[in-house]
Amino acid sequence: MRCPFCGSDETQVKDSRPAEDNSSIRRRRICPDCGGRFTTFERVQLRELMVLKKTGRKAPFDRDKLVRSFKIALRKRPVDAERIERAVSGIVRRLESSGETEISSEEIGLQVLEALKTLDDVAFVRYASVYRDFSHAEDFENVISEINAKISRDSTAD
Repeated sequence: MRCPFCGSDETQVKDSRPAEDNSSIRRRRICPDCGGRFTTFERVQLRELMVLKKTGRKAPFDRDKLVRSFKIALRKRPVDAERIERAVSGIVRRLESSGETEISSEEIGLQVLEALKTLDDVAFVRYASVYRDFSHAEDFENVISEINAKISRDSTAD
């Protein structure tokens, strides 16, 4: 691993431990040349996933982009970072274990919507407004009606 401070290729691992719900390994490293300390994370990647965009273009799957999407939808909402990480890890695990190497952006978007529905209603509406390309106030009303119907179904099931 290259040192981010001096660029040396000779860094040493000082500590390793599981991180993020045991889906990755956190490593503390030190550079013997400059003494700089930094942290890296290793994650198992089952297969190289490609995202098939609406335009037909293909792009490598980017886990960080998925995390950013969650964080944007959940901005200023009371949801723990750990819950976000579990949701993202779950989506990535499902995508990697699907057996497909090309996943449509629509499929990823649907999985994000499902995850946000369980995390936070406001974030769900925010994401849905972009994902479903809302253009009128009625679009918001329809999604809020869906949420209210779900809430009433859940409360009668208890």
